[in-house]
Amino acid sequence: MSEPTPIPAGEKPSNWNLPNALTTLRIVLVPFFGTALLVDGGESGTWRTVAWVLFAVAMVTDKIDGDIARARNLVTDFGKIADPIADKAITGMAFIGLSIVGDIWWWVTIVVLAREWSVTLLRLSILSKVVIAAKDLGKLKTTVQGVALAGLVLPLRDPDLPSALQTPGEVLFYVSQAFLVVAVALTLWSGWEFYRDVWRQRAQLRG
Repeated sequence: MSEPTPIPAGEKPSNWNLPNALTTLRIVLVPFFGTALLVDGGESGTWRTVAWVLFAVAMVTDKIDGDIARARNLVTDFGKIADPIADKAITGMAFIGLSIVGDIWWWVTIVVLAREWSVTLLRLSILSKVVIAAKDLGKLKTTVQGVALAGLVLPLRDPDLPSALQTPGEVLFYVSQAFLVVAVALTLWSGWEFYRDVWRQRAQLRG
């Protein structure tokens, strides 16, 4: 089967395309992910595993839809707005849900979400005036954050785990916490870089 032909450069792609469908899927998954994570107050190992699968699907499609959109010239205005919203919605639900069940401190969730949503809203509000390209540090932050959250969503400290898995589960839980520490540091640093670059570009436009 031949590969789909990319949209010619300069021709505006339709919003009805695969990347946007995958983005919409991520948004639809958010309430299902949150519900699965919070079943029995987060004590259900089975439902925590279901939540992990949904989170993993969301993270994988986040990577796939961006790659497809760029490779086939399917970047749309809808995608530019919906993609970051979908990303922040699923990770935001993970932070909030894990804080509710006690696996992440609330202050961490509040600080991270304040940074994430303020940057996203500002990026969308200045989209037509100032272009701030995604940097490697921001991409690294997203990756480390995803690994940390995925690890913490798993029922690694479930008392019903087989005895042979109790110790590895405990170790992986604290490894995930270590990744979270790194993710928080990268989140704050990349946020500072973003606001610095916005300030510089706005100053240049005024000059």
